[in-house]
Amino acid sequence: MNTIPWQDKPDNCQDVMWRYTENPIINRYDIPSSNSIFNSAVVPFGDGFAGVFRCDNKAVQMNIFAGFSKDGINWDINHDPIVMQAGNTEMIESDYKYDPRVVFIEDRYWITWCNGYHGPTIGIGYTFDFKEFFQCENAFLPFNRNGVLFPQKINGKFAMLSRPSDNGHTPFGDIYISYSPDMKYWGEHRCVMKATPFVDSAWQCTKIGAGPIPILTKEGWLMIYHGVINTCNGFRYAMGAALLDENQPDKVKYRTQPYLLGPAEIYETTGDVPNVVFPCAALHDEKEDKLVVYYGAADTSVAIAFGRLSEVIQFTKDNSL
Repeated sequence: MNTIPWQDKPDNCQDVMWRYTENPIINRYDIPSSNSIFNSAVVPFGDGFAGVFRCDNKAVQMNIFAGFSKDGINWDINHDPIVMQAGNTEMIESDYKYDPRVVFIEDRYWITWCNGYHGPTIGIGYTFDFKEFFQCENAFLPFNRNGVLFPQKINGKFAMLSRPSDNGHTPFGDIYISYSPDMKYWGEHRCVMKATPFVDSAWQCTKIGAGPIPILTKEGWLMIYHGVINTCNGFRYAMGAALLDENQPDKVKYRTQPYLLGPAEIYETTGDVPNVVFPCAALHDEKEDKLVVYYGAADTSVAIAFGRLSEVIQFTKDNSL
């Protein structure tokens, strides 16, 4: 198993998750063309890690780039965006690509992202080596965002979380699940989780969306997600967690009322979009009881936070809505 990044909890920290003291680990100008690098995906690969990164250039064109790391902290990101080849379709049109997630299922690494096809929808592609990439049919009609695959089939079918939306800065959004027999045709759409009433948990009352690939635990699927409140200063994004039933993941067993991590540090409160903690990837080591979450900070850079997997699960159960 690859050794995941880790830093012990500071003595004065009372929270269930804590930030890496050297955040952000990827800065906005870490490749020559970039205006910002954020909302990116990371997976174990070879003797280290591979990633797919959202890099907006100085024209603020949104695209995804491949990168590699030995330790999960120091990254070598390609200077040119990923070029897709035809996968299960010849239709690989894309006006933009952003907010990728990556997961290994069976024999390859699957990538999902927000794909520009007459508005935002869920793009799907795959790679075996993070050098050649193949684009498949979009999963859904526009408008949709935050497509997140489960790491294994459920009842014999691929499963994906998503958040139906609109063509702009969506002021609503709930998490749904959909199934596919072949990663091309998607259906059996079910609602998983809705934004909360303001009085119950205001940080997630405007919209929610799935974050990293769900983690299968003894308590069910651990789903890290983002929640949004619309404040007088605009949207504020924070990170929460839920536990979904292992065999029926549209059923929520527990869900955090308080957030796990909210924007507080300068790199989270100041940037192209202030006050954003947006989780997109997670690494875990069950034996060592470690969890690492990669998140976009203020739509500008990439940061990481740590937690004990067992403590995050217990916190979710003890502080559930």
